Amino acid sequence: MHIRDRIRELRRVPASELRPNPRNWRTHPEAQRNALRGVLAEIGFADALLARELDDGSLMLVDGHLRAETAPDAVVPVLVLDVSEQEADKILLTLDPLAGLAGVETIRLAELLESVEFSSDGVTPLLDELARSAGAAEIEIDAAADRPEIDVPQSYQLVVDCQDEAEQEALFSRLRAEGYRCRVVTLEGG
Repeated sequence: MHIRDRIRELRRVPASELRPNPRNWRTHPEAQRNALRGVLAEIGFADALLARELDDGSLMLVDGHLRAETAPDAVVPVLVLDVSEQEADKILLTLDPLAGLAGVETIRLAELLESVEFSSDGVTPLLDELARSAGAAEIEIDAAADRPEIDVPQSYQLVVDCQDEAEQEALFSRLRAEGYRCRVVTLEGG
């Protein structure tokens, strides 16, 4: 598989000059805003925003809307991407959900949570929720491991596509008359 590098350059740009993407579908609750303010206050910018250059030379955000809103007076790092509007939409649609698919190594997370301290109160609810959700996932995994295995008996089944409901009813009746256990399943297309 050939993977293209779509990063044209890294620019440092006043956040207020970045145009928000009108197709941005993510919302940012106050708890997230508070957590980001806390992280920015303690650490600063440690990740670049993503944008694409428009025909007029301005930059439209693909990712990083909340960071730009949170620090409108700051000069922020921006990766300028060489992507079309359609490709930018694909990134906008998938970047956060892909990150959300990552799993959790609960022991490492617990060790990290115990070893890191933030002075910002805004970060505490984020870390508490992270610990709660990781703990809940671990409990579910442990409960599943404790369940006995289920012995599923071997069975042989057949699915037959019929032309219409009348043919389905006729075939069902015939097979039942021959002693087969049958079920009628009708799938409706959209």
